[in-house]
Amino acid sequence: MTNEIAQSVRTRLTGILPPITMPFDQEGNLVPGGLKPQIDLMIASGVRAIVAGGSTGEGHTLSRDEFVEAMKVAHDVVAGRVPFVVGLIVNSTKEAVERFELLKGLDIAALQVTPVHYLFKPQLESTITHFRTIWERTGTPILIYNVIPWNYLSPKDMLTIMDRVPGVVGIKQSSGDLKTLSDLLLDAKPENVILSGIDALLYSAFALGGHGAISALTSALPGVSVKLFDAVARGDHPLGREIHFKLNALWNVLRHDNLPACVKYIQARQGLPMFYPRPPMEQVTDQQKVEIDKYLAPLLVL
Repeated sequence: MTNEIAQSVRTRLTGILPPITMPFDQEGNLVPGGLKPQIDLMIASGVRAIVAGGSTGEGHTLSRDEFVEAMKVAHDVVAGRVPFVVGLIVNSTKEAVERFELLKGLDIAALQVTPVHYLFKPQLESTITHFRTIWERTGTPILIYNVIPWNYLSPKDMLTIMDRVPGVVGIKQSSGDLKTLSDLLLDAKPENVILSGIDALLYSAFALGGHGAISALTSALPGVSVKLFDAVARGDHPLGREIHFKLNALWNVLRHDNLPACVKYIQARQGLPMFYPRPPMEQVTDQQKVEIDKYLAPLLVL
């Protein structure tokens, strides 16, 4: 039986869905006005949705008040031009539900929800209950954000959750293991949404039939990412591989531990205001800037 909820989401959330970075000043204060230029640039680049509150957006650092302010400002800037997805990186079912309830009145296409991420790992049945409760209390479709190393969900686990909770409609697979993405595409229902968060292998994910991507590089270079997705979709694999290897070279010099800072630097190199990571994450060093600029230049002329 077709999951009509998933089918509806699948028609809306396919393609490049960039996670916005969160504009902080050098002291770590939120600058809400910095969201508009970024979102406008992304939408003008042809992205299919905007995602707010994810890892690239340092969503794990936001207080409740900051979370609400950032989500409302981003939602209003998007203004219905593309679907709006809210990320929830929290450690309890209660917190996930209560944060959502603070956003009542917003038009939210889906929630991107991580498994709980502190030290303790619940068993699968408890994880299913976690996602089911969020779905039942919010009535909003859920994408599982499979990114937590010590609470990592296997393809079998994710498929089970989607089978048993109709509101869990898809997955953002963020491990570097492309086989996991392949297994999901092999066994998921046709209407499920399988998205990649594997920056080094976006081309490969799209060539396998992945439905889109939410990842750091899609935030850093939304226009290039759209060109890559569209090239693969129309079968232009030579162009797809060309873009892939240029993105791969850039990815190889981005330091994971301050990745959001690197993304903000790349955005600033394209004319957006320069913002900073929230401490204690380190800012981009001068040496990093030199390396990034070297491999960014060929991408800016595509």
